[in-house]
Amino acid sequence: MTTHQVVFLFLDLAVIVVLARALGALARRLDQPAVIGEVLAGVLLGPTLFGEGFTGALFPTDTRPFLAALANVGVAVFMFGVGAELDRALLRGRGKLAITVSGASIALPFALGSGLALYLVLNHPNEHRLGFVLFLGAAMSVTAFPVLARILSDRRMAKTMVGGVALTCAAVDDLLAWCLLAVVVILSGGGADQWLIALGPVYLALMLWVVRPLLRKVFAADRPMTTTLPVVLAGLLLSGAATEWIGLHFIFGAFLFGAVFPREGTDALRESVLERMGQFNSALLLPVFFIVAGLKVDLSSIGATGVLELLLVLVAAIGGKFGGAFTAARLNHLSTRDAAALATLMNTRGLTELIILAVGLQLGMLDQYLYSVMVVMAVVTTAMAGPLLRLIYPPSIVDQEIEKVRAPQPAA
Repeated sequence: MTTHQVVFLFLDLAVIVVLARALGALARRLDQPAVIGEVLAGVLLGPTLFGEGFTGALFPTDTRPFLAALANVGVAVFMFGVGAELDRALLRGRGKLAITVSGASIALPFALGSGLALYLVLNHPNEHRLGFVLFLGAAMSVTAFPVLARILSDRRMAKTMVGGVALTCAAVDDLLAWCLLAVVVILSGGGADQWLIALGPVYLALMLWVVRPLLRKVFAADRPMTTTLPVVLAGLLLSGAATEWIGLHFIFGAFLFGAVFPREGTDALRESVLERMGQFNSALLLPVFFIVAGLKVDLSSIGATGVLELLLVLVAAIGGKFGGAFTAARLNHLSTRDAAALATLMNTRGLTELIILAVGLQLGMLDQYLYSVMVVMAVVTTAMAGPLLRLIYPPSIVDQEIEKVRAPQPAA
């Protein structure tokens, strides 16, 4: 690295940390997830408002690859946390309701997104036409499990029936969305030799039947954090490197390493590892990802066609998620209020959507313009959750639902 690159890298990191922290705190004061403010920080520093000249001066071209590298590490650590926090008990505990709501909340937006892709491809030609259609359907189907969990916690809804069902459905949605994205990566070639994809099942078998038992043995002993943390970091990075090499993208490796992380008898250790890694990641690396993602958003030249495409994307994303989840919930005899609250929560996309969009941009599934439109959709669908929940599921209703859960059940 040259002196110029080092100076601007450190300067940019300082700007990113301060601005992301400030706008994230402002978003929380406005009853929004911090991710909204952090993404807007990236958009503000991008070419949309001040033009490419300002952005290029603050974030020189020769410095951006280093920022992108740090952003990738942040995404890998985040995906490990998503996998580690995915409670498999949730997937077993809700039965028919979770399966039908999850299925409908993916099937309808996927169908609408795929249909919309057939129109959008006319203005945004893509050599991987099938991959483009599947990718847009998958992008419409996402629910951000971590952001949703934070919303439920902030609104004290985690212990309610609606909150529990929403977490379950979001977990299933995330798993299915990652599977759909894996298919898109395979169809697009992923930048690797196609024969390497055949190693995917081998990698999965090694993770389940070799790595997971080894991790159980390693963490069964009472080891200090100075030993545990390096093992976890090295493991998630090696797993991400393996999936990137075989053509599946590093996010899948990091996620699966988190998913096989031992749970039985290691609750305190797992929470400590996630807390330490999460603090540094949320303070520096993820804000870098938000800024890098925002710098690629350029809405300065949006015209009538762009506005129409944005409206169509919002209708497909919001209508598909809300309509699918609401209809399935009502068919399972949930009240109109509970079904509407559940459908609103399922529309939360947040950081998970941004990661998928970044992968799509990297694979060539999205051009710069359509990427910008999809980022706006991710921000809007995440920001609308708070105001709608205040109308549909106010604090007084939350208190009543919590009391129902706490009340002793009558004897059989």
